Amino acid sequence: MEISPAIKYVGVDDLDIDLFESQYIVPDGMAYNSYIIFDEKVVIMDTADARKGAEWWSNVERALDGRTPDYLVVQHAEPDHASLIAEVMEKYPSIKVVATAAAIKMLPQFFGGIDFVERGIAVKEGDTLSLGSHTLQFFVAPMVHWPEVMVSYEQSEKVLFSADAFGKFGALCNGGGWECEARRYYFNICGKYGMQVQNLLKKAATLDIKTICPLHGPVLTENLGHYIGLYDTWSKYEPETEGVFVAYASIHGGTAVAANRLADILRAQGAPKVVVSDLSRCDMAEAVEDAFRYSHMVVCAASYDADVFPPMHDFLHHLKIKNFQKRRVAIMENGSWAPTAGRVMRVMLESMKEIEIVEPMVTIRSRMKDSDVAAMERLAASLLQ
Repeated sequence: MEISPAIKYVGVDDLDIDLFESQYIVPDGMAYNSYIIFDEKVVIMDTADARKGAEWWSNVERALDGRTPDYLVVQHAEPDHASLIAEVMEKYPSIKVVATAAAIKMLPQFFGGIDFVERGIAVKEGDTLSLGSHTLQFFVAPMVHWPEVMVSYEQSEKVLFSADAFGKFGALCNGGGWECEARRYYFNICGKYGMQVQNLLKKAATLDIKTICPLHGPVLTENLGHYIGLYDTWSKYEPETEGVFVAYASIHGGTAVAANRLADILRAQGAPKVVVSDLSRCDMAEAVEDAFRYSHMVVCAASYDADVFPPMHDFLHHLKIKNFQKRRVAIMENGSWAPTAGRVMRVMLESMKEIEIVEPMVTIRSRMKDSDVAAMERLAASLLQ
């Protein structure tokens, strides 16, 4: 792939991977993006995961066509982008690694026996690297989503090499829309660090950007305001879509029946969109994505071991560690003898920022009765008011 006559794509698709970071389902694979800029000086922009090292090397050597690279820019030291650094440094003894001081300090943790201080160039905020007619300018982006991260802006062609920002799940060869898998990627990979993403967006706003080259997902060249606008919404923890996400955890089906009935009530009362998810069976990363996407949420769960059924506990734990906030949430619990799920869910939700818990909580006893429907209707009305 050619980004421009001077900038070549040398990344690789991984169609063999089942779980990204050993936890995120990736049915459409994963792309490990890498680029080379050709000028008087030649720079490789990041490497790839060792899983696809042979393919990456083939792409790099074909693109270089005998030229020797002068620099290797390391924007992010995580292994899916940096596994091949030692191989590059061994093959090209004169190459210099360009990275933040934090990255140069971190890299020996992954690669023993290499003097990254001697062979590295530690860059700071705003530093530039002239390649000839092209100039890279570096901006630190700590915690987007590791502390050593930086992004790089090529001034002449107005290209932002954005590290993990603006990435998505999925191999490039499988195409597909950007929003859904970029949203799932953002909230599960970077979602905790909204303030840091906001800081990066403020820096990006000072630049004239024509192309965004992320480390995962497609190169973005059109309607960049749309993508940047979504990142602004997501990183402010603001709802993207008006609607209700109903998440339930049911043991023997009683809670599932009640959750789906509540969803029907919400639709009847005018909710613009209602999405229902079975936490025992769904992709947890997608449930997290939907919780952040929609303006309202209902959590429905069975009591279990004087606590809450574990799939719901897992879900709320995920929301907590991803900094879930600024939502209206209703609670419905189920319990056959001593309901405890509602109390546990309330405590977990109250530990999160700016969560308004809507009253009244609904308690189901084993199976939904006709008498429960009126309480569910009151809860729906309170949630949507």
